[in-house]
Amino acid sequence: MEYIQPRPSSIVAGLYTVRDLGVDLAILHGPSGCSFKHARLLEEDGLRVLTTSLGDNEFIFGGQDVLERVLRYAEKEFSPKRIAVVGTCVSMIIGEDMEAAIEDSGISTPAIAVEIHAGFRENIDGVIAALEPAARAGWIDEDELERQKKLLAAANLVERQRGAAYKPYVQPSRGDLKHLFAKRLLELANSGKKGIAIMNAKKETAYMFADALIALREVCPECDIRYVANLEDRGLPKVRKDAENIREGLLESGVEVEYAGSLDEYGANGERLGEIIKATKPDFALISGVPHAIPPEYLEGIEVFSITNGPRQVEPLKEFGHDHVVVEVDLHPKTLGVKEIVRSESGDVMRSMK
Repeated sequence: MEYIQPRPSSIVAGLYTVRDLGVDLAILHGPSGCSFKHARLLEEDGLRVLTTSLGDNEFIFGGQDVLERVLRYAEKEFSPKRIAVVGTCVSMIIGEDMEAAIEDSGISTPAIAVEIHAGFRENIDGVIAALEPAARAGWIDEDELERQKKLLAAANLVERQRGAAYKPYVQPSRGDLKHLFAKRLLELANSGKKGIAIMNAKKETAYMFADALIALREVCPECDIRYVANLEDRGLPKVRKDAENIREGLLESGVEVEYAGSLDEYGANGERLGEIIKATKPDFALISGVPHAIPPEYLEGIEVFSITNGPRQVEPLKEFGHDHVVVEVDLHPKTLGVKEIVRSESGDVMRSMK
């Protein structure tokens, strides 16, 4: 047995990845309800999502004609720059040849087929299923493909070691009360203790996780705090643009931030951030985003304040030595489609205590 709790879908992971590759129209080749919630969310982020709405008839006789028809409709009606056809359980089980459908449809828009379904235990399979045809199409080079695979493996390992997949079932939790979290954090900062504030966030979630650094700087402008964020300029097109937007937002807010890692390196960034913590020798650390990426040995003797967006991340963080943990509820929907830093509840609670 691997897990007995729901895990992220590889189909949805494929959808998010084609968005990061600059695809502006995706076609889900399956029933109309497949991945409905995430498809709607992604439309807020500039990715138009269509479906072939396969039903009983197509389950028996196949849906290639339907897919070809939707491809032609998509090109005519929306004039996309790039199209991705994303598989589902149905299309894979009935053996649909999505690449043949793209070719036979006669469209001229660059398009790839993402051969994926939900029968994978790890959602990174959906990411790889999108990246490999993108590399064959020349949308990314082989070096970037191999880099992405290494990052995915590192992120997966962190989830298994110290994340929401560290045991078969993790009880969801909303974490500590934010006003108590903020009160203790500010007590330490204002008492002259040395601190470090780190953002190690996954992709667009950084639009909100960055606000914790801004709020701490606003409330404690003269405190001895070192600010670090994973905002280096690497990754797929959208990831790099998001990092640029957040760097500009931090600069405008007056926070002097050191950059360590990129927004897609959150899972592989732990040792680097750990060494920065070790060199800083802080009394306390604020870590927002993916705090569990940092190995616990780097946090020994430090009072740790962590901000996550995963209710199933609270338990493992506490178990691995994070003293205070809060959850930003509904963070992901609030950071889709945005182009500038979004205020967080944790940050606003800090501001209320100024």
